[in-house]
Amino acid sequence: MSAQNNTPEVGRAVIYRGAKFDFEEVTLRGRDGKVLKRQMVRHPGAAVIVPILDAGPGGAGVQIVLIRNSRFAVGQRLWELPAGTLERGEDPMVCAGRELEEETGYRAATLTPLGRFYSSPGMSDEMMFAFTATGLTQVGQRLEADEQLTVHPVPLSEVWGMLDRGELIDGKTVASLALAERKGFFRGTNR
Repeated sequence: MSAQNNTPEVGRAVIYRGAKFDFEEVTLRGRDGKVLKRQMVRHPGAAVIVPILDAGPGGAGVQIVLIRNSRFAVGQRLWELPAGTLERGEDPMVCAGRELEEETGYRAATLTPLGRFYSSPGMSDEMMFAFTATGLTQVGQRLEADEQLTVHPVPLSEVWGMLDRGELIDGKTVASLALAERKGFFRGTNR
């Protein structure tokens, strides 16, 4: 597949400059030559982390560290994987380590890249960089002032059940779990 832009951009203007992202109006020329105006969110990108706790022999098996996050945009508390916005020029892996600690209170011995994906390409250029986090050590949560979330280690079999029941509806969480599964991070674990 080719990643090409078939709609030529004529211009763009910042409508609103926010703390983490900007809202822009983009002027495009359509196939028929008409000028179109579209709005989009310009985003610096983000990292999402699949934190894997392994209880080891005789333990409860693999757990995924999920968070319950209050999301004002949808008016709900969602089950999610930890994630956060990249600082200007920040390496996604550095962001992943920082956000994992801030949101869950765990530090990873190893962060492994899973892949990347656009979170919502119909309205934003936000690129999500997904990682697994293993060798977790509890170091204490450091939430930002606007964050209202709680940490929940959940057995992997229950995570799949939550997905089947439609309880996991956050796109970055669903996509990142699929990437981790596809790349074999859960092989040989209880389902």
